[in-house]
Amino acid sequence: MGLFLLMDWSQAQKQLSESLVPLYGQREAALITDWVLEALSGLRRLERMLLKTEPLSAEASEKFRRYSDQLLSHRPVQYVLGESWFAGMRFFVDEHVLIPRPETEELVDWVVRDVTAASGSPAIAGESEGSTTAGSPAITGGVLLDVGTGSGCIAVTLAKKLPSVAVHAVDVSGGALGVARRNAEALDARVSFHQLDFLEEGSWAGLPRVRWLVSNPPYVPLREKETMDPHVTGSEPSLALFVPDEDPLCFYRALGAFARSRLEKGGALFAEIHEQSGPAVSRLFQTMGATGVVVRKDLQGKERMIKAIW
Repeated sequence: MGLFLLMDWSQAQKQLSESLVPLYGQREAALITDWVLEALSGLRRLERMLLKTEPLSAEASEKFRRYSDQLLSHRPVQYVLGESWFAGMRFFVDEHVLIPRPETEELVDWVVRDVTAASGSPAIAGESEGSTTAGSPAITGGVLLDVGTGSGCIAVTLAKKLPSVAVHAVDVSGGALGVARRNAEALDARVSFHQLDFLEEGSWAGLPRVRWLVSNPPYVPLREKETMDPHVTGSEPSLALFVPDEDPLCFYRALGAFARSRLEKGGALFAEIHEQSGPAVSRLFQTMGATGVVVRKDLQGKERMIKAIW
């Protein structure tokens, strides 16, 4: 857009932030602007103060124009920059995968605490340098399966934080698995990936028995699509977001069936849930034989996580 005639970094910040306010509000517009300028300059906000009156290079100006056009067309900044931060690590993301959310970090933290407590092993509790490479110690903490891995943020983070656990991950999307494998390699995490449709019970034959089952499955009823932000519905993969209105718990039913038949004694299922579906998912798991179900609130006070044991 010809709107962006840049002179210096201070003008770039003001111009982009003001243009994004109508789409995102003042606070989020400022955060997105800061993220973009950090990516362009390689400098944090305080460091950029020294550049306030410095002109952007021709290359930075062209990227700024391109990024601005994409942001104003509702493309999420994570896809524009090709990166998203999760658990203190930089993950590559594109339109094949969901953008990692903070509440999913809370789910991962819950899993790490419980697996560590159940194992009673300090080796599982912490990260050990080089532990996920070919020369790493023997796997002794059981097998963990991440269902619907997407970017791989759950599987990769758990492989890093629980180096004594053998981590497997599945997804129906080949594009998503390509992103997840790229992140596992970049972050030096050992994860075994499988492409399959988890809703098809016949596809489970090639999967191992597991002690830990983790998932952030699709759970948004399709009817809610019209009320969601355009930068979500227009960019993020519908396959990873939405479920049929007539069967919104389809993935939890599949997770429960897998847990009932393939979960080892002493293990547990952990999953992210829709904020309004806690009671329904709890009842479903109980009718499928779960002997213990716990629903947990996220930091916003919403019921967004569930744990069940069989």
